[in-house]
This record gives sequence, C-alpha cells and structure tokens, in this order.
Amino acid sequence: MALRFRNSLTRTKEEFQPIEPGHVRMYTCGPTVYYYAHIGNFRAYMFEDLLRRYLKFKGYKVTQVMNLTDVDDKTIRDSQKEGVSLKEFTKKYIDAFFHDLDTLGIERAEYYPAATDHIPEMVAIIKKLLERGLAYEVDGNYYFRISAFPEYGKLANLDLNNLKAGARVAADEYEKDSVSDFALWKAWDEADGDVYWETELGKGRPGWHIECSAMSTKYLGNHFDIHTGGIDNLFPHHENEIAQTEGATGEKFVNYWLHCEHLIVDGAKMSKSAGNFYFLKDILEKGYPGVAVRYLLMATHYRQQLNFTFQGLDAARKALERYNDFISNLSDYSGGEDSGGEAKQAIDKMLKGFEETLDDDLNISGALGAVFDFIRDINRLKADNKLSAAERDSALEAIRKVDTVLNFTYQQQDEHLDSEIEALIQKRTDARKNKDYVLADKIRDELLAMGIVLEDTAQGVKWKRKV
Repeated sequence: MALRFRNSLTRTKEEFQPIEPGHVRMYTCGPTVYYYAHIGNFRAYMFEDLLRRYLKFKGYKVTQVMNLTDVDDKTIRDSQKEGVSLKEFTKKYIDAFFHDLDTLGIERAEYYPAATDHIPEMVAIIKKLLERGLAYEVDGNYYFRISAFPEYGKLANLDLNNLKAGARVAADEYEKDSVSDFALWKAWDEADGDVYWETELGKGRPGWHIECSAMSTKYLGNHFDIHTGGIDNLFPHHENEIAQTEGATGEKFVNYWLHCEHLIVDGAKMSKSAGNFYFLKDILEKGYPGVAVRYLLMATHYRQQLNFTFQGLDAARKALERYNDFISNLSDYSGGEDSGGEAKQAIDKMLKGFEETLDDDLNISGALGAVFDFIRDINRLKADNKLSAAERDSALEAIRKVDTVLNFTYQQQDEHLDSEIEALIQKRTDARKNKDYVLADKIRDELLAMGIVLEDTAQGVKWKRKV
C-alpha cells in the first residue's frame, strides 16, 4: 500500500508523492514562547514526531523546519510586564521547550528559526505584495487585501461570495469567523516599548502570520511538501499563510496540509479555571515518566480528539512495561528449538501490519495492535521453548526497527544518577554475599524509591527504570 495522507486542502486522502524523489520538506508550526508549552501543544508536536519518524522509516530524507514565534502581541505584552528585554524574556521559554522535547523523546527538527532573526525576509515578502496590489498601507500599518486574492478561503472551505468581509484586523489573533484584511506589518507605538525594527516599511514589527511564510520559504523553498499544525491554526493562520505566500511568489505554497485535533482533559476543554490545565512538569511531578506521556499523546489518531486522563496514563505505563520487558527478556533469552517458521510468520505479519496501517494516514492504533500481537506471539513461542537464537535475533531486530518510529525505549540519560545506581547495586550484591539481607533489602527499597526496579536473574542483577 502506498503512503496516503488526508489532505486538509482537498479534504480527501491522497497518495503521498514528494516534489523531490526521496526527500520530504516539511514545515511545522512551533510554539509562541510567551510561556511554557502545555500538553495540548505537545499533542501536535507528538503527531509531527510520529510523521517525521515514519517518513524516515519509509526511507525518505526529511528536512523539517519548526518556527519559534518570539515576537507577537503576547510576547511583547508579557515581557513588558516583567520589565525585561524581549530576548531575555523568550529565552527561558525556548530553553524549557527544548528540554520538554527531550523529555518526550521528540526528535529534533533540522531548523528552529526564530522570528526576530528573519525580519528582512518578512519585509521582502510584504514589498512583493505591495508591488502586486495585494497589500496596502494605512498610517504606517500594512495589511493584506483579501478581496484581491480570489482563492482566499480554499483551505478553510470558505465561500467569500456569501461572506461579508470584516474590517481590518491588527491583532495577531482574532475571532475564527472574522474574514478580514489582516496585518502584515504594524507601525510602532508606545505600547511596543523597545520592540521595533527600522525598515523600508518604517519603524515597526511584523504581524504573526507573515513570520511563518518568511521562515518556511527561506529554508524549504517557495513550494514544498507538507505543512502541519493544530486544527486551531487552520483558520485564519494557515489560510493567511497561503494567501500571502502564493500572492508574493505566484507559486503553489504547499502540497499536503495535515492538521491534528484538539486535546481535552477528562472529557472537557482544558482550562485553568476548570483545574484541568497541565504543563508537562505538572505530570512529571505526579511520578509519571516522559515516555508514558509520549505513549498517551501518540496512541490516538491525530485527526481524532484525544481525551487525556490519568487512567489513560496508568494504562500507558502498563503497555510500556509489557513492551520494554519483552525486549529486555528476549535479549536475555539464550534460544531454544527452531519454531519451524512460526517466528518468521509472526515477524513478517507484524512488520506488514505496522507499515500498512501507518501508510493509511498514520493509523497508529492499528500499528500498535500489530506490535502487541507480535509480542504475544513471540512470548508464546519463547514459553514453549520454540524460538531459536537466530529467530530471537530476528525478533529483536524487528521490534527495534519499529521502535525507531515509536521510540518507547528511550531513557533520559543522567550519568551521575546511573553511576550512583550502579554503586548501590554493587553494595547490595556485596551485602547478599555477606548474608546481610537486611541491608540488601534496605538498598532494594532505596532504589525502588528512586524508580529503579531490580531483577535477580541467572545472568546476574538487572535493573530498569520504573515506567
């Protein structure tokens, strides 16, 4: 089966064909760094990580760009409140964002351009729009003229003939049903403080929408393969991106638009007032590891609403324990009789099912089903001593191959902690040799409190982090 995506632009599933054979160029809307990213944000970033990893699994080279919006209404407002420079204000949230990416095992993109580093590129696009009659100036502010771009609304499926265009909108974010000429460049006013650039357009700063057009085309070209984001970005943000980019270049902007649905918590919209608003650190502080959050955020199809619950996190932990124990125990298995082809059958079935389901618009639930059926089948063969050493190696190779997509085996590395654990394990081993079982049990309990589970095996003591 060929790889297919549900394209938001055409509202149909389409076979994926990159512009350049073997190379996928992809833009993903990144964070606005005025505060910490919440779990709803990471639902989108997790979907994009699955997409990126699966494209690589399929043999594609991937060039991914994820922007950092470090200048907009909110970053300016909140940096002013704190009385610090925009750069100083946004840096702590950028650093926290990358730390959270690592905690969740999200693979880094090739480029993370910051908006404030790309002002000349934005100005160049606005100048082209002015030349083509698609932009106009009022009191030093520059707006996109929607009426001059007949294809406006094609992504959101709007019929402009039946809609009355609103007034000009200067705010970066506005009502979803407002069809309005939107700001490309904002003239400086006192509320902006020291946040401005002296340009050919005058003293001011860019609007939010123009930032993504400038950064995506700089790194990926005027026409590229995939643009992703949350469903809330489809209109007006992505609609505006299309209009201003295609208006400036005269070329098609993006071939495939992929949008993920919202995350809700306990069946309700996430909000601070409802007490169900979570940052990643809130969940980690409750004792859940990043990989459990990764599993839960990934395991629901990206176009379905994800209901985040702590019961779901508990179930994710159990699934991960089964997954990681399978790999660990299989690695220790010395091998028995040959299965007579049953193991190969189980491996081939899993790999085929994994790929076929993910080829169908990233059907992750089908892919996970194939993996856990495989774990059951191989465990049965192992229990019956019908798995040879060669078959064991093939099964391990297969699970490690799919784990390049799932990434359920990663661990946050902490060399200091690892050496401390090893020292305690050796101390416990010495205590057992000396028949000091009270001390040995005390050390085991101490390690368990650190989230370390010990297993006494014929090959010696093994340890793993509790999922």
